[in-house]
Amino acid sequence: MPIERRNGETRLSPPLTEDDVAQLRAGEHVRFYGTIYTARDAAHRRLLAAAEAGEPLPFDLTGQIVYYVGPTPPRPGRVIGSAGPTTAMRMDPFTPKLLELGLKMTIGKGGRGPRVQRALRENKAVYCLAVGGAGALLSKSIRKVEVIAYEDLGTESIKRLEVEGFPAIVCCDMHGGDLLLQGKEQWRQQEKLGAYVPVAPLAEDDSNGGGG
Repeated sequence: MPIERRNGETRLSPPLTEDDVAQLRAGEHVRFYGTIYTARDAAHRRLLAAAEAGEPLPFDLTGQIVYYVGPTPPRPGRVIGSAGPTTAMRMDPFTPKLLELGLKMTIGKGGRGPRVQRALRENKAVYCLAVGGAGALLSKSIRKVEVIAYEDLGTESIKRLEVEGFPAIVCCDMHGGDLLLQGKEQWRQQEKLGAYVPVAPLAEDDSNGGGG
């Protein structure tokens, strides 16, 4: 089952369909189970060049999830090192084309530009946030790692990850919702209205000057 809601948790297992993506909303907490792929700037350049040249890609993008990460080498006894997210906007020039080719979800940190947001709506896809600065914690949900393409790029090679309970939050949904913009708007409203702090009623003795 690609998407499942259980005990207040939304679980996603790719490949994802348009129906799965349509159910997700900005601000929703999700956990991933199964296979996701890694790619950063250098790998994206090669993917886009291959796509534009009509060459086969290293994996079928249809319904898949790409995590913007360049993990560090693993310590002894671990399958992967720190695996924190890369700034997503660095991938903005490449993302619309990959969404056209069937990619359904990306994971990174920070917001996305207008062109990507439009492409998410047009291609029925979603962008999620992973917790920045928590790479060691995120790595604990990664069970297996396999380099599948561009090994010469080292940490930026494309890897297939097998994950169990990898956490993220939906930032930009296919309906135009944007968690970061919503947060900014709430902050602006707070600035306009001010923080309301309820005042406790005076005790009876205080109301008459506190006696003696």
